[in-house]
Amino acid sequence: MTQLVWFRNDLRVADNPALTAACESSEEVRACFILTPDQWQEHDWSPARVQFVVAHANALAEELAKLGIPLSFIQAKRFDDSLGKLESHCEEHGVTALHFNEEYGVNERKRDKALKHRFDQLGIAVRKYRDQTVAPVGEILTQQNDPYSVFTPFSRRWRSWIEETHPGLFPTPKARGNAVSPEQIDAIPEAFRDAPEPLVATGEDAAHDQLERFLEKRGGAYKEKRDFPAIDGTSQISPYLANGVLSGRQCLIAGRQAQGAGGNQEGLGTWITEIAWRDFYINILYHFPRVSMHRAFKPETETLEWNNPGDRFEAWKTGNTGVPIVDAAMRQLNQTGWMHNRLRMITAMYLTKNLFIDWRLGEAYFMSKLIDGFLASNNGGWQWSASTGTDAAPYFRVFNPVTQSERFDPDGDFIREWVPELAKLDSKRIHDPGAKGGVIPKGYPRQIVDLKESRKEAIAKFQELKN
Repeated sequence: MTQLVWFRNDLRVADNPALTAACESSEEVRACFILTPDQWQEHDWSPARVQFVVAHANALAEELAKLGIPLSFIQAKRFDDSLGKLESHCEEHGVTALHFNEEYGVNERKRDKALKHRFDQLGIAVRKYRDQTVAPVGEILTQQNDPYSVFTPFSRRWRSWIEETHPGLFPTPKARGNAVSPEQIDAIPEAFRDAPEPLVATGEDAAHDQLERFLEKRGGAYKEKRDFPAIDGTSQISPYLANGVLSGRQCLIAGRQAQGAGGNQEGLGTWITEIAWRDFYINILYHFPRVSMHRAFKPETETLEWNNPGDRFEAWKTGNTGVPIVDAAMRQLNQTGWMHNRLRMITAMYLTKNLFIDWRLGEAYFMSKLIDGFLASNNGGWQWSASTGTDAAPYFRVFNPVTQSERFDPDGDFIREWVPELAKLDSKRIHDPGAKGGVIPKGYPRQIVDLKESRKEAIAKFQELKN
């Protein structure tokens, strides 16, 4: 009775419910990973993310090989043809049961539904597991058994669930027989070969090292330092979480252990709230599939008439808007494949409120660059900034990027790192070089829109929806 584990968004051996269950069911266990580069392109996966996934799939193959579990790499193009390839693989190896952890994008769910139907016909058992969230998706509901659409009550119920159930980790399988030779992916798909240097080290051990260093050295100060991009105040484990090298359960349990060991309760508590936000957005993706179909969570905002993207969208993408903090953030994204979370909010709100450009264009651009591009979180963040989503920022609350810059990069250190044209300006002028008739350094553009007027125009367009 050969059991097959299909790895997807869960590239780890530890705390993996599908792998644990398969190994408990039989001594004969195999694994597979399906490459679908055309589908990745359709889903706006970045070269940085694809290269991260390939590196970690290879690392996973090595870890499984030590346990005597061979991992096969199946080449497909899209989800549609991946199922036929998977069926052939199961027939070749006499697979009687397929195990996998669920994914919640609408295309992924359609794929898995078609697979279940086909494998039922073939007599191959399909076993699905809820892995992406701390509390299984669909578990956190209101007293009326409805999904939450506001974060704060979701978070309260989520924390109560944790206290009631004390979630643990799934055991790591033990070696079964002799080690095997690992198969490896030896080439990056052509469309994804041009990527920045890797942001983080490869492998589960490296992921846990990163998490432990953060909790030990910076976790206690997270609340005070997380919003300052020039400071190393965040965990930077998001690439591991986005691709399942770390699980939300592992992060939660490690964070709570750090609290129990005498860590700063408020700082670590704020970091644990970020895990709750991730779970919240994954639940939104599950309960409201329209958000992964390029649609707004708030249907009434679908009638907004966004500006033609044109040259202003290109200026935003390349970091040439004339707003230093926005330009520094976009250049960081383009050059590294990552952006500080506070800056994601600032740049998103600038695009959707000051430039009044459709949030879907920004969402797709971020996905096309980010190493930690994750549909649920990226969509949730963009719709929050655009005031079209759950728990969204009120349409009349529009960040002033200059004020944000003065508050969170007070000395201009982050701007100087990424916008060298402004490096010689003092810490006051660097946030808005053209203010009060100031001379703008050669090579740097003037602001492409007036911040005050564009804010008023955006608010007026949202107010029209109410009339």
